[in-house]
Amino acid sequence: MSTLGNLIWLIFGGLIAALGYIIAGLLLCLTIVGIPFGMQSVKIGVASLAPFGKEVVEVERANSTLRVLFNIIWLVLFGWEIALAHLISALVLFITIIGIPFGKQHIKLIPLALFPFGRELR
Repeated sequence: MSTLGNLIWLIFGGLIAALGYIIAGLLLCLTIVGIPFGMQSVKIGVASLAPFGKEVVEVERANSTLRVLFNIIWLVLFGWEIALAHLISALVLFITIIGIPFGKQHIKLIPLALFPFGRELR
């Protein structure tokens, strides 16, 4: 069932969202300072290609000092806009019964969009 959900997800906007994350990540990687943030953006892009059947998990040492600092910087510069876009997309999808599973996937991606350092979608 998750394969069918992922396929429909890709057809109806998931591929575009993932490409947006990946392109933004590659642009961020053009500067030395932006490399850690670009890598996280690419990670979220790859994870958002197939979100059905996965969950957000914390990796070992997810709350180390450097990751917390990077999460704060990410939240201020990028995270809140991305999370807001996922929330708006989810609310629009929740209008129809067919869109509810896809809205839930957007809700699932919000914590990863807010605090990507130390978290993964597995």
